[in-house]
Amino acid sequence: MPGLRHLIPAQPLLRQLALPLTAAVFLAGCSTPAPQVGGPFNVVPAPEAAAYTAEQKAAQQELVRMVALQDRLSKVSAPLLINNADLCKSYARNLLGFTAQNKYSYPGVYADAAQAALGYGEQMQVSGVLPGSGAARAGLRKGDALIAAEGKPLPTGPKAEGPFGAIVGPLASKSASLNMTIASQGEQQQLAIPVTRACAFRVALGNADNVNAYSDGARILLTRGMMAAAQNDENIGFVIAREMAHNILDHARTQRSAGTAGSIIDSLGAVQPDTSMLTGAAGIKAMPPDLDAQADTLAIYLLARAGYNIDNAAGFWQRLSTQTPASVANGYTALHPATSARLAAINKAVADVKAKQAAKKPLKP
Repeated sequence: MPGLRHLIPAQPLLRQLALPLTAAVFLAGCSTPAPQVGGPFNVVPAPEAAAYTAEQKAAQQELVRMVALQDRLSKVSAPLLINNADLCKSYARNLLGFTAQNKYSYPGVYADAAQAALGYGEQMQVSGVLPGSGAARAGLRKGDALIAAEGKPLPTGPKAEGPFGAIVGPLASKSASLNMTIASQGEQQQLAIPVTRACAFRVALGNADNVNAYSDGARILLTRGMMAAAQNDENIGFVIAREMAHNILDHARTQRSAGTAGSIIDSLGAVQPDTSMLTGAAGIKAMPPDLDAQADTLAIYLLARAGYNIDNAAGFWQRLSTQTPASVANGYTALHPATSARLAAINKAVADVKAKQAAKKPLKP
């Protein structure tokens, strides 16, 4: 699926994953959460509508499931992205905090599915709003149609996403807010959408069942299998925080794995991914113990600053390593095998964070 394009970059709109799901970048600073399917989702065709074929119904159901998982990622990642901007260094951007799509954001049969199941048409619509962002505070809602930005009409129809970003991105980068004309429930209104400083990582859903997560320096992808293994939002937050830490620490570049990881993210982010590339470790070398310990340490700080309970982090990673040991191909532990060193780093970081909290010192590594 297209990924979490919750943040529409304030500069050129970063095109999201091949997956149409993320076609709507979080407008405003850069690239880059929430689990309920609302708004245009769950739309029931009118009784007089033509009957759908089995293939069309399956596409609609699959798309709704994928959108729900992407929304969940958005919700979980929002506090991590927003509350850690100062630790993201050069990866922080000013974001408007919403994503936009139309029916053509999806390929083939999924375009019709997006219209039937998600309510998408020719007009670009809000596909997601980053909780806590300027867009959320301004009252922008999923399903709102995007008519104009600073008085400039926004594109519609096939291939509207690129021109849409080319208009909105530069406008958003020039001021503290963006004036937009929207249509909500059929009525036009004006909204001033403030920018939000946040880590500009795109957090996307991987359409595959292997239990893994990937980062390429700019993006983060959690597979469908990883989300199922994580079981709850807190554990999903642990995974996102670690991948954020790898990006912040430039580990993909250090390991010369950015290109390979990027290719995997591109592929698994599609509605119909090419999973044939997932052989062995998928071409990615195992992370050295010292780099993994660095990422675990920083991740605990990211989690604490985002308001997550850090007491359960070590237990989650211990359980995951038992369920998907290093011997399991395409599994997370195969790429991060230094479990003992990682747990030691996590426990030390938790103790350090709690000591700083007790002393009311800044939560910085």
